[in-house]
Amino acid sequence: MAVTLTEAAAARVQHFLQNRGKGIGLRLGVKTSGCSGMAYVIEFVDDLNQDDKVFEDHGVKLIVDAKSLLYIDGTELDFVKEGLNEGFQFNNPNVSDECGCGESFHV
Repeated sequence: MAVTLTEAAAARVQHFLQNRGKGIGLRLGVKTSGCSGMAYVIEFVDDLNQDDKVFEDHGVKLIVDAKSLLYIDGTELDFVKEGLNEGFQFNNPNVSDECGCGESFHV
């Protein structure tokens, strides 16, 4: 069981953490939302919870709660730039369907 990130995503997360001035890593998770059922959650982590799993890739700690790990195990987080748009992209092998707007998914 693992969650990884690309070098581009790691560089972006490190930049955000340095600008923020604190934090031990980035939390990746899921919540019930959207037309397909689940949406990704990304937030900074200052303290670990008891059920957190910690993965480290390219010098960045990724923190995932046990419930979310069931849905995002094997996921790679990437940071992409397309024209004027840029953002994080989840490459999740568990997704069976996504909504048309790309905001939610179903496993």
